[in-house]
Amino acid sequence: METAGQTRKSSLGDQIVARINQLAMISETPEHLARIFLTPEHQKAADLILAWMREAGMSAHLDAIGNVCGRYEGERAGAPCLMLGSHYDTVRDAGKWDGPLGVITAIVCVADLNRRGRRLPFAIEIVGFADEEGVRFASTLLGSRAVAGTFDESVLATRDRGGTSMHEAMVGFGLDPDHIGRAARARRELLGYVELHIEQGPVLEERGLPVGVVSAIAGATRLAASLTGMAGHAGTVPMVLRRDALTGAAECIVAIEEFCRTDEVGLVGTVGYITAMPGATNVIPGKVSFTMDIRSQSDTHRKRAVADIVRRVEAIARRRELTLQIDVTHENRSVPCAPWLTSQIADAVAAEGFQVFELPSGAGHDGMAMVDIADIGMIFVRCRGGISHNPAEHVELADADTGARVLLRVIENFRPQQPGS
Repeated sequence: METAGQTRKSSLGDQIVARINQLAMISETPEHLARIFLTPEHQKAADLILAWMREAGMSAHLDAIGNVCGRYEGERAGAPCLMLGSHYDTVRDAGKWDGPLGVITAIVCVADLNRRGRRLPFAIEIVGFADEEGVRFASTLLGSRAVAGTFDESVLATRDRGGTSMHEAMVGFGLDPDHIGRAARARRELLGYVELHIEQGPVLEERGLPVGVVSAIAGATRLAASLTGMAGHAGTVPMVLRRDALTGAAECIVAIEEFCRTDEVGLVGTVGYITAMPGATNVIPGKVSFTMDIRSQSDTHRKRAVADIVRRVEAIARRRELTLQIDVTHENRSVPCAPWLTSQIADAVAAEGFQVFELPSGAGHDGMAMVDIADIGMIFVRCRGGISHNPAEHVELADADTGARVLLRVIENFRPQQPGS
Protein backbone atom coordinates (compact mmCIF):
# COMPACT_ATOMS: atom_id res chain seq x y z
CA MET A 1 0.00 0.00 0.00
CA GLU A 2 1.34 3.45 -0.96
CA THR A 3 1.96 6.04 1.68
CA ALA A 4 0.87 9.63 1.19
CA GLY A 5 4.49 10.57 0.55
CA GLN A 6 4.82 7.93 -2.20
CA THR A 7 1.63 9.13 -3.85
CA ARG A 8 2.89 12.71 -3.79
CA LYS A 9 6.27 11.80 -5.18
CA SER A 10 4.89 9.64 -8.00
CA SER A 11 2.82 12.57 -9.27
CA LEU A 12 5.81 14.84 -9.90
CA GLY A 13 6.71 13.22 -13.22
CA ASP A 14 3.14 13.51 -14.51
CA GLN A 15 3.10 17.23 -13.74
CA ILE A 16 6.45 17.74 -15.43
CA VAL A 17 5.54 15.88 -18.62
CA ALA A 18 2.21 17.69 -18.90
CA ARG A 19 3.93 21.07 -18.66
CA ILE A 20 6.75 20.07 -21.01
CA ASN A 21 4.08 19.26 -23.60
CA GLN A 22 2.20 22.49 -22.91
CA LEU A 23 5.32 24.63 -23.29
CA ALA A 24 6.28 22.81 -26.50
CA MET A 25 3.08 24.07 -28.11
CA ILE A 26 4.60 27.57 -28.08
CA SER A 27 6.66 27.65 -31.26
CA GLU A 28 7.24 29.68 -34.42
CA THR A 29 5.57 26.91 -36.41
CA PRO A 30 3.64 23.80 -35.31
CA GLU A 31 5.84 21.57 -37.51
CA HIS A 32 9.23 22.51 -36.06
CA LEU A 33 9.77 23.61 -32.47
CA ALA A 34 11.59 26.94 -32.36
CA ARG A 35 11.39 29.37 -29.46
CA ILE A 36 13.92 32.11 -30.10
CA PHE A 37 15.07 34.99 -27.88
CA LEU A 38 12.94 38.18 -27.93
CA THR A 39 10.26 36.82 -30.27
CA PRO A 40 6.48 36.65 -29.69
CA GLU A 41 6.95 32.96 -28.81
CA HIS A 42 9.49 33.93 -26.17
CA GLN A 43 6.95 36.33 -24.66
CA LYS A 44 4.18 33.71 -24.58
CA ALA A 45 6.51 31.16 -22.99
CA ALA A 46 7.69 33.69 -20.40
CA ASP A 47 4.10 34.54 -19.47
CA LEU A 48 3.24 30.86 -19.05
CA ILE A 49 6.28 30.11 -16.89
CA LEU A 50 5.63 33.17 -14.74
CA ALA A 51 2.07 31.92 -14.17
CA TRP A 52 3.39 28.50 -13.11
CA MET A 53 5.80 30.15 -10.68
CA ARG A 54 3.01 32.16 -9.07
CA GLU A 55 0.79 29.09 -8.84
CA ALA A 56 3.68 27.39 -7.01
CA GLY A 57 3.63 30.11 -4.34
CA MET A 58 6.45 32.21 -5.69
CA SER A 59 6.72 35.91 -6.41
CA ALA A 60 7.73 36.19 -10.06
CA HIS A 61 8.86 38.76 -12.60
CA LEU A 62 10.63 39.22 -15.92
CA ASP A 63 14.08 40.71 -15.41
CA ALA A 64 15.98 43.27 -17.47
CA ILE A 65 17.07 40.81 -20.18
CA GLY A 66 13.93 38.68 -20.30
CA ASN A 67 14.80 35.93 -17.82
CA VAL A 68 11.80 34.62 -15.86
CA CYS A 69 12.59 34.83 -12.14
CA GLY A 70 10.66 33.34 -9.25
CA ARG A 71 11.38 33.51 -5.50
CA TYR A 72 10.05 31.30 -2.71
CA GLU A 73 10.90 32.92 0.61
CA GLY A 74 12.50 30.97 3.41
CA GLU A 75 11.68 31.01 7.10
CA ARG A 76 13.09 34.54 7.18
CA ALA A 77 12.25 37.00 4.43
CA GLY A 78 15.20 38.28 2.46
CA ALA A 79 17.49 35.35 3.23
CA PRO A 80 20.13 34.29 0.67
CA CYS A 81 18.87 31.77 -1.87
CA LEU A 82 19.64 28.42 -3.38
CA MET A 83 19.20 29.19 -7.08
CA LEU A 84 17.81 26.60 -9.47
CA GLY A 85 17.40 27.04 -13.18
CA SER A 86 17.99 26.32 -16.83
CA HIS A 87 16.92 27.94 -20.10
CA TYR A 88 13.64 28.11 -21.98
CA ASP A 89 14.86 29.12 -25.44
CA THR A 90 15.50 26.43 -28.07
CA VAL A 91 17.51 25.75 -31.17
CA ARG A 92 15.57 25.53 -34.44
CA ASP A 93 13.73 22.24 -35.06
CA ALA A 94 14.40 21.44 -31.43
CA GLY A 95 13.44 18.82 -28.93
CA LYS A 96 11.17 19.90 -26.09
CA TRP A 97 13.25 18.77 -23.08
CA ASP A 98 16.57 20.61 -23.42
CA GLY A 99 16.37 23.50 -20.94
CA PRO A 100 12.67 23.44 -19.99
CA LEU A 101 13.07 20.18 -18.03
CA GLY A 102 15.27 21.98 -15.49
CA VAL A 103 12.98 25.00 -15.19
CA ILE A 104 9.76 23.02 -14.92
CA THR A 105 11.17 20.42 -12.52
CA ALA A 106 12.34 23.16 -10.18
CA ILE A 107 8.90 24.81 -10.24
CA VAL A 108 7.16 21.50 -9.55
CA CYS A 109 9.48 20.90 -6.57
CA VAL A 110 8.74 24.33 -5.10
CA ALA A 111 5.00 23.78 -5.65
CA ASP A 112 5.32 20.58 -3.63
CA LEU A 113 6.98 22.44 -0.77
CA ASN A 114 4.29 25.12 -0.92
CA ARG A 115 1.46 22.57 -0.81
CA ARG A 116 2.96 21.18 2.40
CA GLY A 117 3.53 24.63 3.86
CA ARG A 118 7.26 23.88 4.07
CA ARG A 119 9.65 26.80 4.44
CA LEU A 120 13.40 26.33 4.61
CA PRO A 121 16.20 28.27 6.35
CA PHE A 122 17.02 29.83 2.97
CA ALA A 123 15.05 31.13 0.01
CA ILE A 124 14.70 29.29 -3.27
CA GLU A 125 14.96 31.17 -6.53
CA ILE A 126 14.27 29.75 -9.96
CA VAL A 127 15.53 31.40 -13.14
CA GLY A 128 14.42 30.45 -16.62
CA PHE A 129 17.22 31.93 -18.70
CA ALA A 130 15.96 33.72 -21.80
CA ASP A 131 18.83 32.86 -24.15
CA GLU A 132 21.32 30.06 -23.64
CA GLU A 133 21.50 28.62 -27.15
CA GLY A 134 22.62 31.82 -28.89
CA VAL A 135 20.57 31.10 -32.00
CA ARG A 136 19.45 34.64 -32.83
CA PHE A 137 22.51 36.77 -32.08
CA ALA A 138 25.29 34.15 -32.30
CA SER A 139 26.36 34.64 -28.69
CA THR A 140 25.49 32.03 -26.08
CA LEU A 141 24.54 32.31 -22.39
CA LEU A 142 23.10 35.81 -22.75
CA GLY A 143 20.55 35.35 -19.95
CA SER A 144 22.92 33.79 -17.42
CA ARG A 145 25.75 36.20 -18.23
CA ALA A 146 23.37 39.08 -17.42
CA VAL A 147 22.58 37.49 -14.04
CA ALA A 148 26.27 36.86 -13.38
CA GLY A 149 27.13 40.46 -14.26
CA THR A 150 29.38 39.45 -17.17
CA PHE A 151 27.14 40.40 -20.09
CA ASP A 152 29.17 41.82 -23.00
CA GLU A 153 27.32 44.93 -24.18
CA SER A 154 28.98 44.75 -27.60
CA VAL A 155 26.49 41.96 -28.39
CA LEU A 156 23.74 44.61 -28.43
CA ALA A 157 25.02 45.73 -31.85
CA THR A 158 24.87 42.20 -33.32
CA ARG A 159 22.16 41.70 -35.93
CA ASP A 160 20.01 38.63 -36.59
CA ARG A 161 19.32 37.11 -40.02
CA GLY A 162 16.62 39.70 -40.65
CA GLY A 163 18.92 42.63 -39.91
CA THR A 164 17.47 43.47 -36.46
CA SER A 165 20.04 44.29 -33.80
CA MET A 166 19.74 42.93 -30.28
CA HIS A 167 19.31 46.50 -29.06
CA GLU A 168 16.36 46.98 -31.42
CA ALA A 169 14.87 43.61 -30.53
CA MET A 170 14.99 44.41 -26.80
CA VAL A 171 13.27 47.75 -27.33
CA GLY A 172 10.60 46.07 -29.45
CA PHE A 173 10.09 43.51 -26.71
CA GLY A 174 9.57 46.23 -24.11
CA LEU A 175 12.95 45.93 -22.41
CA ASP A 176 15.52 48.69 -21.91
CA PRO A 177 18.98 47.73 -23.23
CA ASP A 178 20.54 50.44 -21.08
CA HIS A 179 19.37 48.66 -17.93
CA ILE A 180 20.64 45.10 -18.52
CA GLY A 181 22.88 45.60 -15.49
CA ARG A 182 19.80 45.48 -13.27
CA ALA A 183 19.59 41.72 -13.91
CA ALA A 184 22.96 41.16 -12.21
CA ARG A 185 23.09 39.43 -8.85
CA ALA A 186 25.76 39.58 -6.17
CA ARG A 187 27.60 36.54 -4.85
CA ARG A 188 26.38 37.24 -1.30
CA GLU A 189 22.77 36.71 -2.47
CA LEU A 190 23.38 33.12 -3.61
CA LEU A 191 24.26 30.06 -1.55
CA GLY A 192 24.76 27.97 -4.69
CA TYR A 193 23.36 27.23 -8.14
CA VAL A 194 21.95 23.80 -9.08
CA GLU A 195 20.77 22.89 -12.57
CA LEU A 196 18.89 19.77 -13.65
CA HIS A 197 19.24 19.00 -17.36
CA ILE A 198 18.92 16.16 -19.81
CA GLU A 199 22.25 14.46 -20.41
CA GLN A 200 22.25 15.09 -24.20
CA GLY A 201 24.39 11.98 -24.55
CA PRO A 202 24.10 8.17 -24.28
CA VAL A 203 26.23 7.40 -21.21
CA LEU A 204 23.46 7.11 -18.60
CA GLU A 205 21.34 5.00 -20.94
CA GLU A 206 24.27 2.70 -21.64
CA ARG A 207 24.74 2.22 -17.89
CA GLY A 208 21.04 1.73 -17.20
CA LEU A 209 20.84 4.74 -14.86
CA PRO A 210 18.07 7.36 -14.77
CA VAL A 211 20.20 10.13 -13.27
CA GLY A 212 23.83 11.12 -12.94
CA VAL A 213 25.95 13.57 -10.97
CA VAL A 214 27.85 16.03 -13.17
CA SER A 215 31.51 16.44 -12.24
CA ALA A 216 32.37 19.32 -14.59
CA ILE A 217 31.31 21.15 -17.72
CA ALA A 218 33.94 20.57 -20.36
CA GLY A 219 35.92 23.41 -21.85
CA ALA A 220 36.00 23.72 -25.62
CA THR A 221 38.34 24.98 -28.32
CA ARG A 222 37.01 25.44 -31.83
CA LEU A 223 39.27 25.97 -34.80
CA ALA A 224 38.70 26.76 -38.47
CA ALA A 225 41.25 25.18 -40.81
CA SER A 226 41.85 25.54 -44.54
CA LEU A 227 44.18 23.51 -46.75
CA THR A 228 45.17 24.90 -50.14
CA GLY A 229 46.70 22.73 -52.83
CA MET A 230 46.24 22.84 -56.59
CA ALA A 231 43.02 22.22 -58.47
CA GLY A 232 43.43 20.16 -61.65
CA HIS A 233 41.76 17.89 -64.14
CA ALA A 234 40.61 14.61 -62.57
CA GLY A 235 41.77 12.62 -65.60
CA THR A 236 45.06 14.19 -66.56
CA VAL A 237 47.05 14.83 -63.37
CA PRO A 238 48.93 11.70 -62.24
CA MET A 239 48.29 10.64 -58.65
CA VAL A 240 51.90 11.13 -57.59
CA LEU A 241 51.87 14.75 -58.80
CA ARG A 242 48.67 15.85 -57.12
CA ARG A 243 48.31 18.38 -54.33
CA ASP A 244 44.79 17.29 -53.43
CA ALA A 245 43.42 19.41 -50.57
CA LEU A 246 40.52 17.07 -49.90
CA THR A 247 42.58 13.92 -49.40
CA GLY A 248 44.85 15.98 -47.18
CA ALA A 249 41.85 17.07 -45.12
CA ALA A 250 40.63 13.47 -44.95
CA GLU A 251 43.97 12.39 -43.50
CA CYS A 252 43.80 15.24 -40.98
CA ILE A 253 40.27 14.25 -39.93
CA VAL A 254 41.27 10.62 -39.38
CA ALA A 255 44.32 11.76 -37.40
CA ILE A 256 42.11 13.91 -35.16
CA GLU A 257 39.75 11.00 -34.55
CA GLU A 258 42.57 8.56 -33.77
CA PHE A 259 44.22 11.03 -31.40
CA CYS A 260 41.02 11.58 -29.43
CA ARG A 261 39.97 7.91 -29.43
CA THR A 262 43.24 6.88 -27.82
CA ASP A 263 43.14 9.60 -25.17
CA GLU A 264 42.77 8.17 -21.67
CA VAL A 265 41.01 11.06 -19.89
CA GLY A 266 37.88 11.59 -21.96
CA LEU A 267 39.02 14.03 -24.66
CA VAL A 268 36.50 14.38 -27.50
CA GLY A 269 37.12 15.84 -30.94
CA THR A 270 34.73 16.55 -33.78
CA VAL A 271 35.03 17.74 -37.34
CA GLY A 272 31.50 18.95 -37.92
CA TYR A 273 31.83 20.93 -41.14
CA ILE A 274 33.81 20.52 -44.34
CA THR A 275 33.61 22.14 -47.75
CA ALA A 276 35.68 21.51 -50.88
CA MET A 277 36.38 23.88 -53.75
CA PRO A 278 35.69 24.03 -56.60
CA GLY A 279 33.34 21.17 -55.74
CA ALA A 280 33.05 19.47 -59.14
CA THR A 281 33.09 15.73 -59.78
CA ASN A 282 35.85 15.93 -62.35
CA VAL A 283 38.12 18.46 -60.63
CA ILE A 284 40.80 17.75 -58.02
CA PRO A 285 39.86 19.85 -54.97
CA GLY A 286 42.20 22.82 -54.67
CA LYS A 287 40.99 24.17 -51.34
CA VAL A 288 39.21 22.60 -48.41
CA SER A 289 37.92 24.23 -45.23
CA PHE A 290 36.93 22.30 -42.11
CA THR A 291 36.28 22.87 -38.44
CA MET A 292 37.64 21.22 -35.31
CA ASP A 293 35.90 21.12 -31.92
CA ILE A 294 38.05 19.77 -29.07
CA ARG A 295 36.63 19.35 -25.56
CA SER A 296 37.84 18.15 -22.16
CA GLN A 297 36.94 18.73 -18.54
CA SER A 298 40.59 19.67 -17.95
CA ASP A 299 41.69 22.95 -19.50
CA THR A 300 45.35 21.98 -19.26
CA HIS A 301 44.75 18.68 -21.00
CA ARG A 302 42.60 20.30 -23.70
CA LYS A 303 45.19 22.96 -24.49
CA ARG A 304 47.96 20.37 -24.75
CA ALA A 305 45.75 18.20 -26.95
CA VAL A 306 44.93 21.11 -29.26
CA ALA A 307 48.63 21.88 -29.64
CA ASP A 308 49.37 18.21 -30.43
CA ILE A 309 46.53 18.03 -32.97
CA VAL A 310 47.68 21.22 -34.69
CA ARG A 311 51.22 19.81 -34.95
CA ARG A 312 49.86 16.65 -36.59
CA VAL A 313 47.77 18.63 -39.04
CA GLU A 314 50.79 20.81 -39.86
CA ALA A 315 52.91 17.70 -40.52
CA ILE A 316 50.29 16.28 -42.90
CA ALA A 317 50.09 19.59 -44.76
CA ARG A 318 53.89 19.77 -45.16
CA ARG A 319 54.16 16.21 -46.41
CA ARG A 320 51.40 16.76 -48.95
CA GLU A 321 52.75 20.20 -49.99
CA LEU A 322 49.56 21.97 -48.91
CA THR A 323 49.30 25.48 -47.46
CA LEU A 324 47.64 25.45 -44.06
CA GLN A 325 45.74 28.21 -42.26
CA ILE A 326 44.31 27.57 -38.76
CA ASP A 327 42.40 30.10 -36.65
CA VAL A 328 40.92 29.69 -33.18
CA THR A 329 37.26 30.75 -33.40
CA HIS A 330 36.09 29.89 -29.87
CA GLU A 331 37.70 29.21 -26.51
CA ASN A 332 35.69 28.35 -23.40
CA ARG A 333 37.15 27.31 -20.07
CA SER A 334 36.04 24.17 -18.28
CA VAL A 335 33.87 24.65 -15.21
CA PRO A 336 34.20 22.15 -12.33
CA CYS A 337 31.15 21.48 -10.22
CA ALA A 338 31.75 22.25 -6.54
CA PRO A 339 32.58 19.07 -4.58
CA TRP A 340 30.46 20.16 -1.60
CA LEU A 341 27.42 20.43 -3.91
CA THR A 342 28.11 17.26 -5.91
CA SER A 343 28.36 15.31 -2.66
CA GLN A 344 24.89 16.50 -1.62
CA ILE A 345 23.50 15.57 -5.04
CA ALA A 346 25.19 12.16 -4.75
CA ASP A 347 23.62 11.66 -1.30
CA ALA A 348 20.19 12.42 -2.79
CA VAL A 349 20.70 9.97 -5.66
CA ALA A 350 21.76 7.23 -3.23
CA ALA A 351 18.84 7.99 -0.90
CA GLU A 352 16.46 7.46 -3.82
CA GLY A 353 17.97 3.99 -4.28
CA PHE A 354 20.14 4.53 -7.34
CA GLN A 355 23.83 4.01 -8.05
CA VAL A 356 25.82 7.22 -7.82
CA PHE A 357 27.59 7.80 -11.11
CA GLU A 358 29.63 10.90 -11.93
CA LEU A 359 30.19 12.09 -15.48
CA PRO A 360 31.34 15.28 -17.18
CA SER A 361 29.14 17.35 -19.45
CA GLY A 362 30.48 17.74 -22.94
CA ALA A 363 27.79 20.32 -23.71
CA GLY A 364 27.77 23.86 -22.39
CA HIS A 365 25.23 25.04 -19.81
CA ASP A 366 24.21 28.20 -17.98
CA GLY A 367 26.37 27.08 -15.06
CA MET A 368 29.38 28.14 -17.15
CA ALA A 369 28.29 31.75 -16.60
CA MET A 370 26.82 31.31 -13.11
CA VAL A 371 30.10 30.01 -11.70
CA ASP A 372 31.31 33.63 -11.64
CA ILE A 373 28.92 34.39 -8.75
CA ALA A 374 28.16 30.98 -7.18
CA ASP A 375 29.40 27.44 -6.76
CA ILE A 376 27.51 25.17 -9.14
CA GLY A 377 26.15 21.62 -9.17
CA MET A 378 24.32 19.71 -11.89
CA ILE A 379 22.01 16.71 -12.13
CA PHE A 380 21.73 14.85 -15.43
CA VAL A 381 18.57 12.97 -16.41
CA ARG A 382 18.73 10.10 -18.90
CA CYS A 383 17.89 11.05 -22.49
CA ARG A 384 16.65 8.34 -24.85
CA GLY A 385 19.34 7.38 -27.33
CA GLY A 386 21.42 10.32 -26.21
CA ILE A 387 19.57 12.38 -28.84
CA SER A 388 19.27 16.13 -28.29
CA HIS A 389 18.77 19.29 -30.40
CA ASN A 390 16.42 17.10 -32.41
CA PRO A 391 12.63 16.50 -32.38
CA ALA A 392 13.36 12.90 -31.30
CA GLU A 393 14.74 14.17 -27.97
CA HIS A 394 12.85 12.30 -25.23
CA VAL A 395 12.82 11.62 -21.49
CA GLU A 396 10.68 8.84 -20.04
CA LEU A 397 8.08 9.88 -17.48
CA ALA A 398 9.70 7.63 -14.85
CA ASP A 399 13.06 9.32 -15.38
CA ALA A 400 11.51 12.79 -15.17
CA ASP A 401 9.95 11.71 -11.89
CA THR A 402 13.24 10.34 -10.58
CA GLY A 403 15.04 13.57 -11.47
CA ALA A 404 12.38 15.57 -9.62
CA ARG A 405 12.61 13.38 -6.52
CA VAL A 406 16.40 13.76 -6.48
CA LEU A 407 16.18 17.53 -6.88
CA LEU A 408 13.49 17.82 -4.20
CA ARG A 409 15.65 15.80 -1.82
CA VAL A 410 18.64 18.06 -2.58
CA ILE A 411 16.52 21.13 -1.80
CA GLU A 412 15.05 19.81 1.43
CA ASN A 413 18.42 18.59 2.71
CA PHE A 414 20.52 21.44 1.36
CA ARG A 415 23.38 22.48 3.62
CA PRO A 416 25.08 25.75 2.66
CA GLN A 417 28.85 25.68 2.56
CA GLN A 418 30.34 26.87 5.80
CA PRO A 419 32.81 29.77 5.60
CA GLY A 420 36.35 28.54 5.24
CA SER A 421 35.34 24.97 4.40
